[in-house]
Amino acid sequence: MTDFYKEPLKGTTTVGLVFKDGVILAADKRASMGFFIAGKGVDKIHPISDRMALTLAGSVGDAQTLVRVMRAELQLYHHNKGAPLSVKGAATLLSNILQGNKYFPYFVQLIVAGYDEQPQLFDLDPLGGLIQENYVSTGSGSVTAYGYLDANYKENLSEADAVKIATKAVHAAMKRDAATGEGIDAVVITAEGVKRLPMQAASGLLSS
Repeated sequence: MTDFYKEPLKGTTTVGLVFKDGVILAADKRASMGFFIAGKGVDKIHPISDRMALTLAGSVGDAQTLVRVMRAELQLYHHNKGAPLSVKGAATLLSNILQGNKYFPYFVQLIVAGYDEQPQLFDLDPLGGLIQENYVSTGSGSVTAYGYLDANYKENLSEADAVKIATKAVHAAMKRDAATGEGIDAVVITAEGVKRLPMQAASGLLSS
């Protein structure tokens, strides 16, 4: 019999997409150890600067470590240079960290999103592969989420439409993936900064 306590705590479905004036990130709240639901209120979207955030999928411990590292690195850069690092620069820095640890990798899939001159979204794999995207999904429910995103995403969406599409993509994954569930968290990033939507508001869009 499998001892699930020996398995890493894992995150599951996250979604990101670019809209006309910013980026929306959405994720479920469940963490699992094998077939055991280990957490029902896990934050998988973490601000790492005033206008940048990172999503977590994979090993929660590895991902949370990278959040702490990125926050520190971005603060140091801003202090030393007198200006914030760009979103692409932050994504490249994280890519280099992952690549530098490829022989003892972080078991993660990450999304870096933010706004500098324009909204930007980057997908990173465990070995540091870096791809800029208009929309992306990571985690065990991503196959289902991609089906919804492929059918509904278009360029220059309004913020309201982008939030609706992102949350419905996560909801679609919740219906098919046992490791995804416990509600939907959503964060919007624009020129004004990072704004976390109340969970009730994100969930309420599912019926609209």
